[in-house]
Amino acid sequence: MKIELHIIQNFAPSNLNRDDTGAPKDCEFGGYRRARISSQCLKRAVRRTFREDGLLPEERLGIRTKRVLSEIVNRLAADGHSPEEAKTVATSGLAAMGLALAKEDKTQYLLFLSPAEIDTMVSLCKSHWTALLDMAPGDGSKGTKAAKKAGKVAAPKEVSAAFNSVLLDGKRAADLALFGRMLADKADKNIDAAAQVAHAISTHRVQADFDYFTAVDDLKPDDNQGADMIGTVPFNSACMYRYANVDLAELVKNLDGDQELAIQVVRAFIDASVKAIPTGKQTSMAAQNPPSLVMVVLREHGLWSLANAFVKPVQPNREDDLVEASVARLDKYWGDLSSMYGDDEILGAWVATTAGGSLKALESNRVGKLGDLLSSVDRALQGGVKAGARL
Repeated sequence: MKIELHIIQNFAPSNLNRDDTGAPKDCEFGGYRRARISSQCLKRAVRRTFREDGLLPEERLGIRTKRVLSEIVNRLAADGHSPEEAKTVATSGLAAMGLALAKEDKTQYLLFLSPAEIDTMVSLCKSHWTALLDMAPGDGSKGTKAAKKAGKVAAPKEVSAAFNSVLLDGKRAADLALFGRMLADKADKNIDAAAQVAHAISTHRVQADFDYFTAVDDLKPDDNQGADMIGTVPFNSACMYRYANVDLAELVKNLDGDQELAIQVVRAFIDASVKAIPTGKQTSMAAQNPPSLVMVVLREHGLWSLANAFVKPVQPNREDDLVEASVARLDKYWGDLSSMYGDDEILGAWVATTAGGSLKALESNRVGKLGDLLSSVDRALQGGVKAGARL
């Protein structure tokens, strides 16, 4: 079973997701320049919303960090071990897993770990304390030739096996199950993402704008006129189409077969996706604009992104503003796809929108509130599981 999420969201002047020059990210689509918010930016916002809004329990949320060493050391030290020995043991434990440290005692790349995985690392450090201490750099008198060259003793097989068993399946962390994990030098520990998240693109053509600003020194003498700082900040205002989908079977697999938990995660993902807004330049622009359309589709298989509804840029007209015109365009494209391909694969579709009379093809799928939409999706998923539907 697949769950699709379509969102139309109009943002006031903002710079939510910047490129390397500080300008809002953009792209070409349909031969026209469009505003863009990267999928990574959106996923980060969703993960933050999971935690900040309490949509999922803390123990179900992963941690993405290069600072796992300091986390382990702090926990060991809190249990009464000396910080020096704790650091030695934790470093050896990470080495036993094949995770080398770079500068400033950080791992070479970000690790996406479940809280349970970190708990297990700490527990294994305690269980194999002496063996891990013996792996510390010494005079090179023990260990294999390669280990001597590195100034360390190779991890005993049982220690290496114990630590490598930690990174297995994410220990049922919801965001790990949704977004997956890639470890560059431990491919066998990767987790395939159950969710696909598209880059958000504007439904219309955009051009960059610039805010010319000045700042004045509050303590400057009254007879000294002029600004003490001058600059420009790029921004735009865009009505975005956002798309994501979740493979329920893959999600259940990543959550150790827990179907009930998978349904909870789907609901939380939809809820968080609706609420999540990137944080870029928000203190100076406050583009806290909720979506104007949220649509969820359940289907047996096959996926429809509706981005091609906006190949021709939307333009407001006398009857419809930009948001209403975008909603109408999405509605028409849905009808076109349904006419061409049929809707036999579709198990259900629900739409919540602020647009008044913009729906035609999707009018029968309209619900009043977002809460009604979430409840309808939840009931459909629960009913499918109880009926033994093929995930």
